[in-house]
Amino acid sequence: MEENEEVQSLWKTLEPSNEVKIFLTVLYSLILVLGIVGNSATIHVSQRLQRSGYLQKSVTDHMLSLACSDLLVLLIGMPVELYSAIWFPFSSSSADTACRIYSFLFEACSYATILNIASLSFERYLAICHPFRYKALSGRRSTALLLGAWVCSALVALPLLVATGTEGLALEGLQGPAQNLTFCTNLSQHWVMYRTSIFTAFLLYLLILGGVAFTCRAMIAVLRAPMGPQESGANGATHGVPKHESARLKAARKQTILFLVLIVCALLVCWMPNQIRRLMTAAVPKSAWTASYLRSYVKLHPVADSFFYLSSVLNPLLYNLSSRQFRSAFLQTLLCRLSLQHANRRVLETSLASKSSRNTSRPLLRRSLNHIRAATADRSIHSSPAERPNPPNPTDRPQTSEPQLTYCTT
Repeated sequence: MEENEEVQSLWKTLEPSNEVKIFLTVLYSLILVLGIVGNSATIHVSQRLQRSGYLQKSVTDHMLSLACSDLLVLLIGMPVELYSAIWFPFSSSSADTACRIYSFLFEACSYATILNIASLSFERYLAICHPFRYKALSGRRSTALLLGAWVCSALVALPLLVATGTEGLALEGLQGPAQNLTFCTNLSQHWVMYRTSIFTAFLLYLLILGGVAFTCRAMIAVLRAPMGPQESGANGATHGVPKHESARLKAARKQTILFLVLIVCALLVCWMPNQIRRLMTAAVPKSAWTASYLRSYVKLHPVADSFFYLSSVLNPLLYNLSSRQFRSAFLQTLLCRLSLQHANRRVLETSLASKSSRNTSRPLLRRSLNHIRAATADRSIHSSPAERPNPPNPTDRPQTSEPQLTYCTT
């Protein structure tokens, strides 16, 4: 009886107070709204910038995939988190299938985010550091990278379909809660699979952060290096690209690198508490958990999840910090008055004007040529046979006759 009362008091102390529940609900709701608005606006703005010539299609595809993964993380994770971890953390549940599907989808979408960032950094690394290889691999490269990122994230999350489910929690030294409570957690019979999956995902997280940091360092070194003779010509052009266009391209690449640096820092800060929480579940079996270990885990859980969901809101903010053009278009989208001029508007206007002038001058040239031909024919008809010139000999070099007119026909 005394042990039963001790267990009940333990669960009561672990459950957050009503003030904490209300605060977390407001915080989660704010993060959810900002994440939905920010990522939805990012999808719209990136498509408009790509159609207006400010973004390459490959970069736009990565931005769209990243925004979609962030939206899925927020829409799948936050409602379940509010219900099962904040308001009713120790309620009985028997939805084993729903628990497995939720664990799989949430894990897949979470790692799709970081793998999308890895694919974006790899593609920009090829474009800046190895441009010839980038041209050789052009085509459907972006589609293949993004598809590979989503498939890899699904493979990382696949073990959770088997290793997670609903199961009771009995602490070491205690026989368990007073009621038959079950939770969506890792299953004891699949402990080795769950542990391997969590540690593998954590290793993948560290490798991706290190890989993105390496590519950013390499790209920064290339952009800071002075142009050699092989890169610039005497006319101030770079590889046949006008000087102002190469400067604009270099500025765009710097913006991409800045975004990647910022996103690595954000992933390191926002994901690390959640990774520590996940490692706590994989380091020690639930049967060996003590009351103090469980108390530490429960206190870390809302903090880790808040930072984790915050990372899905930061990406639109980082886009705005790294690109002035994106910031302007983003604010116009929020104000519902987005209007973009094409990036090559001056070039297009000059081309259209020159084409119009050519089309206008071409009939005048043809008219002048026809008048000259008619005047020549009249002189040849009215002249006497003695005055008419002898027919030219094909073998002879033609003598100087009426001036030939040369005009542009393009």
